[in-house]
Amino acid sequence: MTTTPPSSESLPTTGTRTDPATPTLAAPPEGPPAGAPGAPGATAGPPLVDLGGRSPWSILPALCLGFFMIMVDTTIVNIAVPTLVDTFDTTLTAVGWVNSAYLLTYAVLLLLAGRLGDRFGPKPVFVLGLVVFTLSSLWCGLSGSVEMLIVARAVQGVGAALMTPQTMSMITRVFPPRQRGAAMGLWGAVAGVATIAGPLLGGVFVESWGWEWIFFVNIPVGVVALVLALRSLPSLPTNKRSFDMVGVALSIVGLFLFVFGLQEGETYHWGTVVGPLTIWSIIGLGVLVLAAFVLWQRHLGDRALLPLTLFHSRNFSLANVSGMAVSFGMIGIFFPLTIFLQSILGLSPLEAALINLPGSLVSGVVAPFAGRLSDRIPAKWVVATGFALLAASVAWLSVAITPDASTLSIVAPMTLFGIGTGAVFSPLANLATSGLDHRTAGAGAGAFNTFRQVGGVIGSAAIVATLTSRLSATLPAAARDAAAGLPPELRQPFVDGFASAGGSYTGAAQSFDLPAGIPPEAAAQIREAATTALHQGFSVAVGQTLLVTSAVLVIGLVAALAMRGTHVAHAD
Repeated sequence: MTTTPPSSESLPTTGTRTDPATPTLAAPPEGPPAGAPGAPGATAGPPLVDLGGRSPWSILPALCLGFFMIMVDTTIVNIAVPTLVDTFDTTLTAVGWVNSAYLLTYAVLLLLAGRLGDRFGPKPVFVLGLVVFTLSSLWCGLSGSVEMLIVARAVQGVGAALMTPQTMSMITRVFPPRQRGAAMGLWGAVAGVATIAGPLLGGVFVESWGWEWIFFVNIPVGVVALVLALRSLPSLPTNKRSFDMVGVALSIVGLFLFVFGLQEGETYHWGTVVGPLTIWSIIGLGVLVLAAFVLWQRHLGDRALLPLTLFHSRNFSLANVSGMAVSFGMIGIFFPLTIFLQSILGLSPLEAALINLPGSLVSGVVAPFAGRLSDRIPAKWVVATGFALLAASVAWLSVAITPDASTLSIVAPMTLFGIGTGAVFSPLANLATSGLDHRTAGAGAGAFNTFRQVGGVIGSAAIVATLTSRLSATLPAAARDAAAGLPPELRQPFVDGFASAGGSYTGAAQSFDLPAGIPPEAAAQIREAATTALHQGFSVAVGQTLLVTSAVLVIGLVAALAMRGTHVAHAD
């Protein structure tokens, strides 16, 4: 699909530094560009840079392995949430920050990381990020408190941010135009499979060796990826440009305030935090700082951290909206679902993880085909179909969530979710990178991944806030219903025991201080009523939270349908 690339005024071609050891951009081949491998009548074309006779496909193992670790770590912690709550004797909201800290630093540094790749080259920035990610994974596994784990996860997000834009940038700059759909198909398969496989792998490690191994496993994988990166990734031409440190500061501060307000809102009952500072004033201040960031970017023009000229392309802009929606959806489904499966249905971490296995498998099968299909028909239709399946599967799951739900009733919508994930990731990346060349690849990839991860950050905060808020309402309501069968003098104390649940919910049945002298029969009756109330109230809260996720996925669907329906074509 032909899109309007950023103007030459905003993205100058001058100032490019090369040296004898640095391969230069090769001239595009004459005639029609080469097709993707396996396409009817297609032949393989040369890469756009000199790889010393190697195929462009030789760069994918290192890129995909590093990207796989990044995406796995966006969801792998979810399966360990109940374990972390118990291990560190903390709250659901505190453990929610284990995910949000990673997603937050990941998101806010992606724009800078994209520019660093333009300035110093994708290879050295990718390698640096890989080293930071691997070492911080060791730190995560050695953490002795939830506070230390949150800090280590934040550093891990820095490493992830340094790597991610370089994966898309290298694919865009190395692969001939008509091979990029297939390459993005594999990239999308990695993203889709990793995000769904995260809980599965987490279940295996938590149950077999302990929660620490969801982080320790990154160490050998990171070492292998590092060896492959040093051996196979090319050094690409760089563009000298200044860094917008004011923009970096504004984006970090604005996003942090916004996310902190969302995630900690229930903790402070959406009221005062300290002195005159309230949750809503923190959120509002975050929005104002982010607005100031946009105005500052507009003022800087071609020197901006986020070149606003990128958004002159209608499909690039809408692809970012859809990217935010799908990342919100990935967080929005796994966080509440994994707690429900373990705390309410009583599944072990491994059993809960196996619920996601069929969806992970079909996502990996669908994604490469979806990438190829986006080269043959307008990619918007592939993406829109994927979003329709995602929204429908989450809505279906919200209905299936009941205290006595069977595993099959959960597996079916999760499998449909996997199909939708496979259909969205690679065509969406294909749409977002259409029109990017070696001058815009880093900025465009950084922007797309930033907005995609912002969706994950907002999703993490919003889902925790929504779930804890709904628990504060559904648990007392379920307790009132369950208390009807108790002796009159015990009903109100029983209901009061659930009144302050919500954000302090730990995944275990609520405890009650029973009056002295209660007969064993009455005590057993109270415990049975508590279990009934807990299961019913939590199931309703999870179902309502999932509907929020489904609504956000519908926004992604609308954005996909609003895209231009022409074929994807990449600029050289």
